[in-house]
Amino acid sequence: MRAGAVVFRLRMPILGTLVIIGFWAPWIEARAPGPSFGTRTPLLEWLALELSRAGLVRFTAATPAVIVLAALLAAMGAALRVWGTAYLGPGAVHCAAMKAGGVLADGPYRYVRNPLYLGVGFMIAALAFIMPVSGALFAMGTVSAFLFILIRSEENFLSATLGEPYRAYLCAVPRLIPRLRSRLPHAGGKPHWGRAILAELNPIGIFLTFAVFSWSYDNWLMIRAILVSLGVSLVVRALMLGITRADGLPK
Repeated sequence: MRAGAVVFRLRMPILGTLVIIGFWAPWIEARAPGPSFGTRTPLLEWLALELSRAGLVRFTAATPAVIVLAALLAAMGAALRVWGTAYLGPGAVHCAAMKAGGVLADGPYRYVRNPLYLGVGFMIAALAFIMPVSGALFAMGTVSAFLFILIRSEENFLSATLGEPYRAYLCAVPRLIPRLRSRLPHAGGKPHWGRAILAELNPIGIFLTFAVFSWSYDNWLMIRAILVSLGVSLVVRALMLGITRADGLPK
């Protein structure tokens, strides 16, 4: 249980480190010989080229198709993050410790137990398109394994804390593959869309980067745009945290 709490507390630095390693791909030499799998060719370009080489689609059509796929993945990630945060609340989403206020069965939580982690998975899948091929494989593999560890840690914690109501929820709602329909009654929670959008500016920025800047075919431009969205999101998050703390001070 303590190990799970430590992993949860460090989840953002760990995820950030795995993504950075995926972009950096230090095992690739600057001028490594051999096929593109061992070079810094972005997955987006590599996949489009392989689709055209296989005769499945012309290269002129393969590249836009891959870009649209990456943008759709980013859109799914942003939508899940905003939707989940709107019901769970930014404070709980970015909290450093696991908490158990009760079983949440509103919004996306009626269809899938971990919409926020599923959103992270879609985000990383989108980012993988502008990583080197081997870096993309590394990031997707390690992030998937780490998210599974996080999910199991949270489930064990909530099962021990909330007891039978949460165990019934585990049986009623799938872990990561959403159901199209839910038989769970609404719990009456109200979404806070404005705060959720402000709290999830980074995934929104990732989607906008793929939707707008990917058509320039400039990988570094896209990376810079994502870094800008990350910086803006961190500033906004700090301001939101400061306002929340100020509101909580005794008057």
